[in-house]
Amino acid sequence: MNEPLPEGPWYPKAHHGWFKEKMWQDNYLNNHTQTSLSKTAITAMATLSFNPARIKTPTFKLSKLTSASKPITIPCTNLPFHTQPKVINFRTHSVSESTQKEAPQAILQEEDDPTAELRYLDPETDPATITDWELDFCSRPILDARGKKIWELVVCDKTLSLQYTKYFPNNVINSITLKDGIVAVSDELGVPLPRNIRFFRSQMQTIITNACNELRIRPVPSKRCVSIILWLEERYETIYKRHPGFQEGSKPLLALDNPFPTELPDILYGERWTFVQLPYSAVRDEVSTFERGFCGSGLDLDLLGLEIDDKTLIPGLAVASSSATALAAVLSGLEVCSVEADVARARLILSVGISTRYIFSTYKKTPQTSSEAEAWEAAKKACGGLHFLAVQPNLDSEDCVGFNLLLDLPFPPV
Repeated sequence: MNEPLPEGPWYPKAHHGWFKEKMWQDNYLNNHTQTSLSKTAITAMATLSFNPARIKTPTFKLSKLTSASKPITIPCTNLPFHTQPKVINFRTHSVSESTQKEAPQAILQEEDDPTAELRYLDPETDPATITDWELDFCSRPILDARGKKIWELVVCDKTLSLQYTKYFPNNVINSITLKDGIVAVSDELGVPLPRNIRFFRSQMQTIITNACNELRIRPVPSKRCVSIILWLEERYETIYKRHPGFQEGSKPLLALDNPFPTELPDILYGERWTFVQLPYSAVRDEVSTFERGFCGSGLDLDLLGLEIDDKTLIPGLAVASSSATALAAVLSGLEVCSVEADVARARLILSVGISTRYIFSTYKKTPQTSSEAEAWEAAKKACGGLHFLAVQPNLDSEDCVGFNLLLDLPFPPV
């Protein structure tokens, strides 16, 4: 039982541990030295390329370029609006081109009015295919004529083929207003109501859930709202800051939660785990495979604007379970957001949904295990926060039955 596990062809050499600290393989950890993970971070730093540093964590961009064809007709409202989204031009920046001229900042179309509302549907997209929306309903760092913060409804789909914004005064914020706003998106853009609406603010859960329930829409609390989070970051820089009512230094009214982690439910227990790494090309293949099934989740890598060499090693966590298929199925339905190595407390943290954090595993804290956990976190950072969670029947297998692509995504300043 204490013999080190052989190095499998799918996973490089890495430390292995039990979920229960008391079952940690002491002999293995004391006698086995891991070196490949540290090399992962170095390799990733040498080969990773990404867009310029306009975004505070410079790894993401809104790369959805919209069609220049004739826009759809939208009924008049009291506020101006655009029927085409702003085209934000980014020049991708490569680490290997660091000696070249700095990439330009985002270029905003001159005719964009920061007070305008946006109504856009990609004319090349079949409205019936847009079944999942991402939504934010929150105050903005903008004051109206009464000196009160303006609220805004922002809606999109994961491909940004649908984009909608609408401002509201702060004295009409309730589930009825939001329900009417959701219906307005459907009516004005000519799209059916969605099956699911994802949102990432826990404080708005009651209002959003009530509005969705009235419309028989499934509300999905999740920090996997990548498209709308990136869009809000972009709007803060290019719209809100240019609004005549913008308040510099205004703090978000609804701060995002980061609660203390709780005990892992029995249904999520595995039997062993290991830090692992996969070439970026293999990660893309795994995502493509599992997105066609029910035991995995991916990300729109084109939207993220991450330019990573196919040979770059992406860090991940592999979990082995004798009930691997069942575990993979449960994880796929949990809106898994990220896995974090809490080096100070010698534990792994699994984040799911909006504000749920579980102690996924604990381990014996030694200089070696701390070094390995730090190297794994460094590898994540070098890859723009990209990492994965794989589920296998055993750690020696070349195959996995579940694969979740995850992202440490910085949240917008609004």
